Amino acid sequence: MGDTSEREILEKIADVRSKSSKQASEIKNDFAKMQKLKADSLKKIEEMMQNAENDMEKIEQKVAKSKDLAPESIHRLNVEISDAKQQLREKYVDLKRRVSAAIVPE
Repeated sequence: MGDTSEREILEKIADVRSKSSKQASEIKNDFAKMQKLKADSLKKIEEMMQNAENDMEKIEQKVAKSKDLAPESIHRLNVEISDAKQQLREKYVDLKRRVSAAIVPE
């Protein structure tokens, strides 16, 4: 006596299938959320770069139009602007690479 019936075993199998299906569904939802976060992050990175480029362009124009600055000052400012642009590009590339590599679908 005390043996498990076929019906009880089939119910347990059905429970396991149901639980695993539910977990698989939750995992798919989590993955979709991660993909959305990735897309949002990439969009923010692009916006950051565009804003920074626009701001740097305005500064460059201001320096170019300035009549009060000595040639040495203009040169130093242009070097600083160039350095800042390079740092921005490096930050942009690094952030974009990190976000893109964070979630790689199979």
